[in-house]
Amino acid sequence: MPSPSPSSSSSAASAADPFDEDFGGLTRTVHALADSLAATAAARDRSGGTALAERQLLRQSGLLTLAIPSAFGGQQAAWPLIFRILRRLAQADSSLAHLFGFQHLQVASILLFGSQAQQARYLGQAVEHRWFWGNAVNARDTRLTATRTEQGLEIDGVKGFCSGASDSDVLNVSVTLGPEPTDRVFAVVPTSRAGIRVHDDWDNMGQRQTDSGSVSFERVQIAHDEVLGPPGVASSPRATLRNLIGQIVLTEIYLGNALGALREAIGYLRTQTQPWPMAGVTRSEDDRMLQLRAGEMWSSLRAATALSNLANERFQQAWDRGSELTAEERATLAVDVAAARTQAGRVALQVTSQIFELVGARGTAARHGFDRYWRNVRVHTLHDPLDYRHQSIGAWLLAGVAPNPYGYG
Repeated sequence: MPSPSPSSSSSAASAADPFDEDFGGLTRTVHALADSLAATAAARDRSGGTALAERQLLRQSGLLTLAIPSAFGGQQAAWPLIFRILRRLAQADSSLAHLFGFQHLQVASILLFGSQAQQARYLGQAVEHRWFWGNAVNARDTRLTATRTEQGLEIDGVKGFCSGASDSDVLNVSVTLGPEPTDRVFAVVPTSRAGIRVHDDWDNMGQRQTDSGSVSFERVQIAHDEVLGPPGVASSPRATLRNLIGQIVLTEIYLGNALGALREAIGYLRTQTQPWPMAGVTRSEDDRMLQLRAGEMWSSLRAATALSNLANERFQQAWDRGSELTAEERATLAVDVAAARTQAGRVALQVTSQIFELVGARGTAARHGFDRYWRNVRVHTLHDPLDYRHQSIGAWLLAGVAPNPYGYG
C-alpha cells in the first residue's frame, strides 16, 4: 500500500479530535448525554437553581447505576471508567457532573458501610426506581444532633453543603454521637420523610446547579435498620476509602472544567476570532503566539490527567483488595490521590484563566459563559485548601505521618 501523501496525512491528523475519548460500550451514551448538557450549560449557569430536566436526563441515561454490583442489578463498572465518565461530563456541565460523582459516592457509602442486607435493599431499590441520591454528610458541620430512641435515632438541626439534596429520592445523612471516629454514623433516609426540609439557599459563584445548600431536620425519626452497619464508618482501612472517592471526584471536576474550557476556547478561536495584525497571518489558529499558549496548556493538562489516571488505577487495586487492604496501603494511596488532586487543581486554575488569551475581548461577553469554568474550579479548590494537601504529602515523605483517614482523605 502506498504511503499517504503529506496533504492526506495532514488532513487525517486535523480531523482527529484530541479531546475525544472511548468509553467502550458506553461511548455513545456518554457523549450524547454530554452534548445535551453542554447545549444549555452556559445559560443554566446564569440562571442557577435546580436543573430538573437535566437531572432527569441523568436518570434516563442509566449511568447512575454504574458503581452498583451486578448482583443488585447494577453495571458493576470499574472505578477508573466511572471517573473518566465524570471527567467527560464535567467538560460539558460541571454542576451535573458533580451530582453524577456524588451519586456514586453515596453508592460507595452503602457498599463500604452497609450490611449485606442493607446493600441488597438500598442498591436494589436504587436500580429499580432510578433513585437519585442526595447527601447531608458534611463532617465539619456539627449542627445536627441525635438522640437515641427505642426505634433508633431522632435527629434535629441543620447540615450545609448538601449537594444533590433537591429532587433527590433518598439522603445519606451523617451525625456524630461522640468524639471518636467510630461514633460517627451514616443513615439512609427518604428525602420526603416528615421533618426534612431541603432549602433553596445555594447561591455561590460556581457550581451553581449542584443544589449544595442546606437541609434542616426537625425530630426526624431514623429506624435502627436505616443506620448503616455493620461494618460501619471506621471499621477498617477499606471503609475509609469513601473519603478518597470524594477527593477523586473533585480532581476529575477540576480536569473536566479545564479540558472543557480549552476545548470550547479552541472552537471559538477557529470560528469567531480575528488574528492580530502583528501576527502576520490570516487565520487566528495560525498565530504562533496562540499556538504556544495552547500548547503549554495542553501539555500541563496531559500531565495532570496522566497523574489522575494513575491514581485512579491504584484506587481500583485498593478497592479490589477488600478487607485485606492495610493501613499502610491506604496511606500510600491517599498520597497518590492527594498528589493528583493538587496538580489538577493548580493546572485547572491556570488553564481556565488563560483561555481568555485565546478567545480575546469579544469572548468575554456574558452569553459565552467562558468564565464559568474558572468559577467552578475556584469554588471547589476551596473545599479544603490545596496547600494543606501539599503539607500532608510532605509530612508523609519527611516524617512518615500518614494522612488522616477520618478527615478529608
